[in-house]
Order: sequence, then C-alpha cells, then structure tokens
Amino acid sequence: MTARAAIDENTLHLLEDIEQGGRHPAGWSGRLLTILALCWSLFQLYYASPVPFLMAGILPDSISGYILFNDTEARSIHLAFAVALAFMAYPRTYTAPQHKIPLYDWVLFGVGIYCALYICINYQSLALRVGAFTPFDLAVGVSGIGILLEASRRVLGLPMVCVAVFFLAYIFFGNSGWVPDDLRWKGASLHKAMSHLWLTTEGVYGVALGVSVSFVFLFVLFGALLEKAGAGNYFIRVAFSLLGHLRGGPAKAAVIASGLTGLISGSSIANVVTTGTFTVPLMRKVGFSREEAGAVEVASSVNGQIMPPVMGAAAFLMVEYVGIPYTEVIKHAFLPALISYIALVYIVHLEACKKGMTGQEKRDHGMTFFQRLFMWATIILGFIVLSFVTYYGLGWIKTLTGDFSGWVITVVLGGAYVGLLRYCAGFPDCPDDPDLEHLGPTGEIVKGGLYYILPVVVLIWCLMIERLSPGLSAFWASLLMVGILLSHKSLKAFFRGEGELAGYWAASKDDFSAALIEGARNMVGIGLATATAGIIVGAVSLTGVGQVLAGFVELLSAGNLILMLFFTGVISLILGMGLPTTANYIVVSSLMVPVITLLGAQNGLIIELIAVHLFVFYFGIMADVTPPVGLASFAAAAVSGGDPIKTGLKAFVYSLRMIILPFIFIFYPELLMIGISGPVHFILVVVTAVLGILCFAASTQGYFLIRSKLWESSVLALVAFTLLAPGFWVDRIVSPWQTRPLEELRQQVEQAPADSLMQISLLRRDFDGKDVTALSSVALGPKASFEERLRFVGLDRIEKTGAAYQAEARFGGPLDNPELDERLKILAFSVPAPQPAAAWMTLPALFLLGFVVWRQRNRRLISDR
Repeated sequence: MTARAAIDENTLHLLEDIEQGGRHPAGWSGRLLTILALCWSLFQLYYASPVPFLMAGILPDSISGYILFNDTEARSIHLAFAVALAFMAYPRTYTAPQHKIPLYDWVLFGVGIYCALYICINYQSLALRVGAFTPFDLAVGVSGIGILLEASRRVLGLPMVCVAVFFLAYIFFGNSGWVPDDLRWKGASLHKAMSHLWLTTEGVYGVALGVSVSFVFLFVLFGALLEKAGAGNYFIRVAFSLLGHLRGGPAKAAVIASGLTGLISGSSIANVVTTGTFTVPLMRKVGFSREEAGAVEVASSVNGQIMPPVMGAAAFLMVEYVGIPYTEVIKHAFLPALISYIALVYIVHLEACKKGMTGQEKRDHGMTFFQRLFMWATIILGFIVLSFVTYYGLGWIKTLTGDFSGWVITVVLGGAYVGLLRYCAGFPDCPDDPDLEHLGPTGEIVKGGLYYILPVVVLIWCLMIERLSPGLSAFWASLLMVGILLSHKSLKAFFRGEGELAGYWAASKDDFSAALIEGARNMVGIGLATATAGIIVGAVSLTGVGQVLAGFVELLSAGNLILMLFFTGVISLILGMGLPTTANYIVVSSLMVPVITLLGAQNGLIIELIAVHLFVFYFGIMADVTPPVGLASFAAAAVSGGDPIKTGLKAFVYSLRMIILPFIFIFYPELLMIGISGPVHFILVVVTAVLGILCFAASTQGYFLIRSKLWESSVLALVAFTLLAPGFWVDRIVSPWQTRPLEELRQQVEQAPADSLMQISLLRRDFDGKDVTALSSVALGPKASFEERLRFVGLDRIEKTGAAYQAEARFGGPLDNPELDERLKILAFSVPAPQPAAAWMTLPALFLLGFVVWRQRNRRLISDR
C-alpha cells in the first residue's frame, strides 16, 4: 500500500478518470485490459534495452528482422497499444457502461489496432509504392484518422479533436470562398492528405509520437515504479519533517514535497492528487482557506513539470525540435525551475506572515541549533565526499576493467544498494497513513529511505556524466528500480529478522505488476496527444499555413517583439484550455517559434532557440492552472473541497513568477546558464536572480516585512526587474552597438574574434516590388576570410559595387525569408560597443531595496509599540 492508497474515494476516482480512464471492466475483458497494459510496458522496456541488438547479433538474419524494430514500426506498435487501451478504459460518455465493454467499442478496438499497426505490418510494401498508394491504403488512413480522433475525444476531451478537425478541414477546403484570402491555399486531395498524415512520418507517426516512444514512456514508467515502491510517501514525509514546524510550515512542506515528487513525475495533476491528499488538510489546519490551500498545491505541483531531471513530456520534444542533448535541456531549465520553487516557498511564507500563522509542533527538541547545523554540515560533506569517490572510483573501474566494466559496476551498485538497505532497515518504515502531524525525528525519516535516492542518482549519472540518451538512461534507472521494487521489502524483513519472507515477496510482485499497469495506463493520454498533434503538425507542413498564421500574428504585433511574445503566450493559454501541455507545446512551437526567432533577428537580437521553446513550454504549463479549464486546479479543488474557479485564480496569482521568467530569459539568457563567463559570473547570476524573484514575489503579494503600500510594491517590482535583467538599463544608458563606416566592413569581419556578433542593415525587395529594410544580428562563426565568414551567416555571391556590397541570401540560411527576394544590398553595419558591466546596475537596485526595508522596519517598530 503506497501513499496513493490513502486518497479518499472521490479524489481517487477523479485521478483515474483523468489519467487512467473511468471504466473498470470485470471478468475476462478486465484481465485483457491488464494484460495489454503489462505488455505495453514490457514492450517499451524491451525496445529501449540493448537486448534486441544482442539477440540480432546471435540469431540468423531471417529471424532478427522480427525482433528488431525501426522507429516507424515502434511508433506504430506504441499507437496501437494507446488506441486499444483507450477504447477499453475510457467509455464513450459518462452514461455509457462502466463495468463492461460494449460491442461497438470492441469493433473500434479491433479496427483501431489494425489501422495503427498497418504501417508496421506492411512496412516493406508501403516503402516500395510510395506515392502510388492503393485505395485500401487510403481507406485504412481515413479509418485510422477517424478512430484516432474518437480515442482522443474520450481521453483528452473535445477541444483537442476540434483543433485537429479544424486543420483537417483546412487541408481539404483551404481553397473555399469562406477562407480569408491571406489564408487560402489550393487544397489537397484525399490521396495526398491521407498519404501525408497516415502513411508517412510527416503526420501521425512523426517526431512527436517518436519522442513519446523513445523517451516519455520510460520516464513515466520510472515514476510509477518509484511511486509503488513508496518513494512518493518518503519524499513527502522528508519535506514535512524538515519544514513542518516553520511558520506556515505545511504549505512550505507542500512546495518541497511537490518539488521532490516532480523529480520523478512529469504530471502536474497526479502530483496535485498524490501530495495534496496529505498537505491540503494540514494547510487548512494552520489557517489557509480551502482555495488558498488548493492553490498552493497547484502552483507547486505545476512547477514540478519544469523541474529536472524528469520534466513534462514536452521537454523531451525539445531534444528533437531544438537539436540538443537532453542534458543541455536540463542545464538550461534548472536555474529557472530552482528560483521558481524558492519564490513559491517565499510566497507561502508571506501568506503565513499576513495571517499570523504558526507551524506544527517542533520535533528533535533535544538538539540545539549548533547540533543541527553540525548534523547537516556532516550530511552535506558526506554527500560531497561520496560524489567525489563515486566519480573517480567509477572512472578508475572503467579504466581498469575495460569491456567488463559494466558487470563490475553492476556488482558495485548492487553492493551499494544492499548496504544502504541494511542501514535503512535499522530505522522504522514510513507508514502509509496520511497523518503527518506526528512524525518521528527528522534524521530517522531521512535515513529510513536513503536507498530511494539511488535510482535517481543513476538516472542523473547516465544523463549528465555518461551522456547516454534519455531513453537509455531511463531504462537503466528503471531496471534498477525494478530490482529495488522486487527486493526491498523482503530484504528489509530479512535484515530485521522478521519471518514471512514469502509474503513480502508476493506483495513486491504485486507492486511490480501494478507499477507496469499504472505506467502504461498513464501513457494513454500522452500517446494519443502526440499522435493527434501529429495531424496538426502534418497539416501545417502540408499547407504551409504556419508561415501565413505567423505573418498574421506578426502583423498584429506591428513588428514589436514584446507584443509578439505576449500574443504567443495568450495563444498558449487559450489552446491550453483544451489541449494537454504536450500537444499545446507542439502546436504553438510549430507555428510561432520560427517567427519569434526571425523577428528577434530583425530587431537586432539573436534569440537563443532553447529560450523560445522554454517560453512556449512555460506558458503551456500555465494552462493547467488558468481558469476556466485548469485541470490541476480542478483536481486541487476536489481535494480541498474549495471552488475550482477561485482556486485557479489564486493559483494563477501564485504562479505569476512563471509568466515573468520566460520574458526575462528571452532577452537575458544568463538565467538559462547561457553566456556564463566563469564561476564568479555564475554566482552573481544565481544570487541576483534569487533576490530578484523574491522581490517580485513580495511585490505581487503586497507584503514584505509588513503589508506594503502601493508605491512600495511598485519599487519592489522595479528592483526585481533590475536584478533579473540588469542589461536592460545598461542598454538604455550606453548603446550596445557602434555603427562603423561601410568601407570598414571587410576589415571588421576579418578581424572580429571567433563567434562574435555583428548587426547588418539590409535592403531587400518583396515580390510586390516594394523595398524592405531589415536589421539582422548575425554570429560570424570561426575565424576565416571575409567571403567565408559572410557565407557562414547565409550570404552568397558577395560583390562590391562602389562603396556598397551586394549579395544573395542562401536558401535555408539564417537570412533566408520566403517572402522576400534573395538579392539584397548591405546598407550599414554595427559592431558591439564597449559597455559597463551589467552587474553595476544591481547597486542602485540594492539601494532602493534597502530604502524599502528601512521604511517598512520603521513602520513595523511603530506598530509593535
């Protein structure tokens, strides 16, 4: 029995309806559903493992073809499982049978599996007749699209289907009179549309579904295994033992517990229900209202999707869309996620101060402050020493044992697990009841589950040190977790001298199968979301509507980058009312990311691609909070008994930091650890970012040392902006660019350091014959000749005519714009100008902060008298 077993019946039904389906068929159909879920998890483990390749090296070629699956075949099988479980676990309507599967669902079940597997079964023959598909191929495509949309309607809701149907209608009727002239296109035949969407990897079986197959499933399964082993309960109890006694302690513990749960879970709704069942009642007890308690839980749980290493499913899509390793995504996302959690803890503290709250009864009464300080210093030092020994010890093992290092490391890891478990067996287990008011000493709670950290360490080690793929890293971590889940109860009982080892072993086997089933059923929604989003992405690539819609938004923003980002955020929030985070990210990033980067270049700003994708990701996550359709808010309201809309509005206020941060790191990517010059610069960025986000939190809450006046909140907001983006004011005082005579262009380009920036003003002509002047920022790349460096930035056929330079924008290059003629003229250029360090702007910000502190301290002293 895990923490989830303690959730009350109504909340459990809510979670199951949202994530696993509300139907629970009895008899053989229920057993079939269980078997399919088990098989899906086992297939994904098999596909991610090295086993198929080892077997293929041993078996004859005639057999190896049946045990190795390419990407397209694996995506086909993945979708077949998702569709099958959708029609078995999700009824047609709420009034449809809940405990048996009707005949029409069996028909959809069978036809859906066949259509999903069609590209796998007929892979060779379809490859041989590309472009000449048969009527039966097209019939399968039409049936598959229809069944996929019905499955998505059941699992994800009608809005997702409406968006997909809208794009399908645009494919077929894009040449109709009711389509605006700017959006009109020639339309596509049924043959062309179905072949593009269902029979190739441009649509349903595209990159999004591939990421679900390769990465997401393993991480979801890893989280399910940890949860069934009791790690979720352990993390919650650790957080409460550390923070429960502080002012508003249960709410602070809820934030930390959700953050720790977010390390292993990418689902904000599951996070809300799992941790909220324990934390919300205690928050209510210390003085939070139902809506406030639910909102704190929502804000902290949603933050879990941005917390590495297991972020939301959309984060894995960035690996493909941005073209960087997942380790880089983790590196860029870590600091914003960390300061966001720090800010939320501070927001909770301010709410507690406003209400005059207290914490729970303090434990560890026998320890003085210095004893606690020494204990934690010893623990931290121990972890540092252990990390040092692990890093260099494993390196020594690999050097010494060569090809056998994998087996040796496995033995060492097994020994470490058994040793940790032997140590942890000396402390009591975490009980499964939700009563967190009477916990034992903090040290006992922390030490009682240290072995849970081992698989998380393995995951991070494989990702960050070994640089394995996310899928393979999750596989090895999950494999270790399987061993822990199957053995930890029996081994603990053995070390404690307890009997009934067979009973513990049977319970562990049940937990293992339950984790596999839960992991698969939790993946149904993600699998269908990525497949349905493939229809939208395929429609965008087939029709070219992305450029048109992007141009429309650009027209609305009048070329202003801030307005463009604002509209992009609004689009993400609106789409997020009906689309899951993953699908929302796919749609908005496909449409808006290219335009934002292009518009940034036209405004003389090189925007990091990962920054734009994280911008879209953050706003997509906010849709889980925002009323009227914030599912995480509804889940929290079900736990707290509060009003869902009021809970969502309060959670939105608590989550304002997640709206301001994306705008900051678009313009100042140091927050994403981009452009950090050294340790001192890094420390300065971290300190100013933390202080800035705390000032922003105080500003939005209207409370600092005491309740703030309006002008004090405004000053705190100004201080926060200055600390988070000090370069803004430096750019206003000293221009970052210095215009040079055009005659110096060759000399400046040749002498510029490697990867230095340059602004160039270009005169181009659109296809209506109108002249267009564009300002672009370019990176010159490595040291080379004048012609080679300009080719690097996308300029070919460079000629000097008098004092001017003429060139052509290379097709597909950084300066390529399909709306403009490739021929251009360089009118002017600018080079980076010397500027004072942006850190100097922190001094006036700190002065203003000190002034507010002085004013509020004086007012507090007067009020205390």
